[in-house]
Amino acid sequence: MSRQIQVTFDARDPRALSTFWRDALGYVHPGPPGVELSEGDDPLAAWDEFLERLGMPREQFNSRSAIEDPEGKGPRIFFQQVPEDKVAKNRVHLDVRAAPGLQGVERMEALEAECERLVSLGATRVGRYEPSPPMGAGHIVMTDPEGNEFCLD
Repeated sequence: MSRQIQVTFDARDPRALSTFWRDALGYVHPGPPGVELSEGDDPLAAWDEFLERLGMPREQFNSRSAIEDPEGKGPRIFFQQVPEDKVAKNRVHLDVRAAPGLQGVERMEALEAECERLVSLGATRVGRYEPSPPMGAGHIVMTDPEGNEFCLD
């Protein structure tokens, strides 16, 4: 029997980091439990209202956040607030499959275009690795706004 997974990020600012990854991956912020959102409603504003009704102190509103694949295919991604900054290389990272089925120059051009889009959202480009057949198709290493490494491949 297979299992579903959730990927969890430690974060200084869960809301901001989840918003970056939402936009990077085409995910959505889910609404609070039992709250029906209409099209165009802001799920983050709905969370603020929900937490306020629960009596949660305002300074805890940004202690966690989550995003989900609107098609239900990818894993849920959870962001939890931690007091410390990231200080070392990730032991696990995400590979963002930005050029599936493409090879060579066409693949690297697609990765470069996606890299440019993600930089505009707050990511940082770290390095480009050229294709090295037969095993290496080429990829770009990046970091998200809090310094978590990921690859465009």
